[in-house]
Amino acid sequence: MWLNRAQTAFLGASLSAATLAFAASAGAEQTPPGVANPALWPTAKSQGLIDSKTEARVTALLRRMSIEEKVGQMIQADTASVTPEDLRKYPLGSILAGGSSPPMGAPDRSPAGPWIETARAFNAVAMERRPGHVPIPIMFGIDAVHGNNNVVGATLFPHNSALGAAHDPDLIRRIGEATARETAAAGIDWAFAPTLAVPRNDRWGRTYEGYSEDPELVRAYAAKMIEGLQGAPGKDTLQQGHVSASAKHFLGDGGTTNGIDQGNTEIPESELIAIHSAGYPPAINAGTRTIMASFNSWQGVKMHGNKSLLTDVLKGRMGFDGFIVGDWNGHGQVPGCTTTDCPVAFNAGLDMAMAPDSWKGLFENTVKQVREGVIPMARVDDAVRRILRVKFKAGLFDPARPFESRIDVIGSPAHRALAREAVRKSLVLLKNNGALPVKSSAHILVAGNAADNISQQSGGWTLSWQGDGNTNADFPNAQSIYAGIAEAMKAGGGSATLSVDGSFTEKPDLAIVVFGEQPYAEGLGDLRTLEFEAGDKKSLALLKKLKSAGIPVVSVFLSGRPMWVNPELNQSDAFVAAWLPGSEGGGIADVLIGDAQGRPGKDFTGRLSFSWPKTAAQFTLNKGQPGYDPLFALGYGLGYAAPGAVGRLSEVAGIDATATNKSRYFTDGRIQAPFALTLGAGVTRRPVDSPSRQEGAIQLGWTAGQAAKASIEGDKVDLRFETNAEMMLQMTYRVDTPATGRVNLSMGGGTVDATDLFQRSAGWRTVRIPLKCFADKGADMAGLYPLWTLSATDSLTVSFADIGLATQAPGGICPPTP
Repeated sequence: MWLNRAQTAFLGASLSAATLAFAASAGAEQTPPGVANPALWPTAKSQGLIDSKTEARVTALLRRMSIEEKVGQMIQADTASVTPEDLRKYPLGSILAGGSSPPMGAPDRSPAGPWIETARAFNAVAMERRPGHVPIPIMFGIDAVHGNNNVVGATLFPHNSALGAAHDPDLIRRIGEATARETAAAGIDWAFAPTLAVPRNDRWGRTYEGYSEDPELVRAYAAKMIEGLQGAPGKDTLQQGHVSASAKHFLGDGGTTNGIDQGNTEIPESELIAIHSAGYPPAINAGTRTIMASFNSWQGVKMHGNKSLLTDVLKGRMGFDGFIVGDWNGHGQVPGCTTTDCPVAFNAGLDMAMAPDSWKGLFENTVKQVREGVIPMARVDDAVRRILRVKFKAGLFDPARPFESRIDVIGSPAHRALAREAVRKSLVLLKNNGALPVKSSAHILVAGNAADNISQQSGGWTLSWQGDGNTNADFPNAQSIYAGIAEAMKAGGGSATLSVDGSFTEKPDLAIVVFGEQPYAEGLGDLRTLEFEAGDKKSLALLKKLKSAGIPVVSVFLSGRPMWVNPELNQSDAFVAAWLPGSEGGGIADVLIGDAQGRPGKDFTGRLSFSWPKTAAQFTLNKGQPGYDPLFALGYGLGYAAPGAVGRLSEVAGIDATATNKSRYFTDGRIQAPFALTLGAGVTRRPVDSPSRQEGAIQLGWTAGQAAKASIEGDKVDLRFETNAEMMLQMTYRVDTPATGRVNLSMGGGTVDATDLFQRSAGWRTVRIPLKCFADKGADMAGLYPLWTLSATDSLTVSFADIGLATQAPGGICPPTP
């Protein structure tokens, strides 16, 4: 497939000449949509995985294993859905703990102890010597994507979009080493990292998992992170504090149309090669033991079922000798498959299916399909050989676990110092009209809802999947941005006063305002526009309030991606893109705060690894594309030694943001756009105070003897992803006058009996109802309308402070059917 001139221009100047020349000249044979031509792809070769001694040991094991034991190695279950005792009947090869899945018998937010005990418990059963069983150690995987982020007390490094701005490959290697040590110390031997996506549409909710829009930077980082996590190919094992890496997600997840997670990447093969495969050859050459298949499709073909890419390209052309693991029930998205029945994925080249809650049915069906020849035994033996090969090379057959007793490694001073260094190096100064550096002898105000919020500065994939539900108490020894600033100011003889809302009694010399995106992860993080706080400009109002008081303002913006913040830039004397810095907020103070005379200490060295948009509509803004016209180009960044003025910017967003919201329905005292509240005859409304805000809630009243309903309506909303992700409808409310009749709660055409929820006055409470409850009652989750309806047959008065979606949380149950 040849590159024409338009395609070459589109790929851009950031691509290496060698990459473009290879993609253009490797061949011209045309292939069907979604089918790769291996001859076009770069070559690579796994390092340190194959040797005669290991292969002989694998062969010996294979000869002893039953079909059930072989199939078991090919299936991975989640800690929330499997117990160690299950392994006696179902000899699974791997366990994972998903983003919100707990260790055994403990809460999700747990320190290392319960994680160690969980790993030991599963391995104890897997290694039992009992009749008819071949002892093979479990491989325990976790999403250690910015440190061992599921474990309380672990060091949290900046997310990858921040690390890209550091432009420091050796820093990446050192972070990988620290992450590996902290992961091994928690009893876990496999990190689902690094993400090698090349995000090309910043609306994508996983943009922060990618290092850059520039494939060359991703290429430069890939091997370094593998080296850090795994050590030297074939030499460093779990016993030396290293864990197995998983390069992900193969392939094209950063290029889906409209930036939709798990969507379709509709690009030519030449672009898939030149941009999205950039990190994989160096990762394979560095010896990555596993590669994770992506949820997305390429040209309409799901990756979990794409034999031409998984087998012909990845295992063939690229010489990958490790194993391919699936993503969370990703095999179930292959046409003709379900989560419990998918021979197509295994035959396409998937070696281990991630079947968190579907593992039992998948095991039983796969055993049957192997016996019937639907899945050839040669394919099974190849998959199991690859898995056992990795287990041997990772040191899992050696029972010694010296790092499990090294609790001191988790959150160690050395690792936190490294994370603080990473924060400093990743900060990008977008604007400085003389406000920085701050004199440490000054008296300043620190404001904004993110100033003293470690959860917000850490973002998604932090103690929970979406990074929500955390408080500062969940992060022992971590430091908020405010705490770091206050420490630096005190050391210089000045002071820093925290005031989230920006109020003050004595006018400060300067204000630092910390604000940004709330935590999110895949799916929920997808946007339809890059406008920050579209339709709800609370942070902008705070900046204007301080500016109108004549106070110089420094903005510290937390985000997982570039966003359109022109109005906020205009209200700031200095503006810092701080990304998602993690647990070491003090790294920001290291650069912002100077000495008592205002001389700088550390300078800004971060430079953009993503282009910064001039309008909210520039979501596919990548260097080298036709019409490239950013506000700040790839590589931009000011510093004390490299100043530059930024004038007043246009505040025309360039796109209508009213359709961006599908998860927040009522909050802060009002219905959120683009939705509207419709009241039936006999239902009244009036503003009331919420627990946290004057008139931050709405009271709805139903008249006695008159059946009526209240609805939140708008255009039809697609909540299929949210339903499959086990998300919940969450309501924070207070019953003011208990219901005297039936109360029904509906989403679309799905209705549940909510009478019990509204029959008692007990102050403010929060309830969560899984979206699946409504889907099971007939709601069309692909086109939900109306979004929310509460109907009562008699009198009821209830005040609502919040109605919206929430991630998985304890206490979510389905009420009965009316």
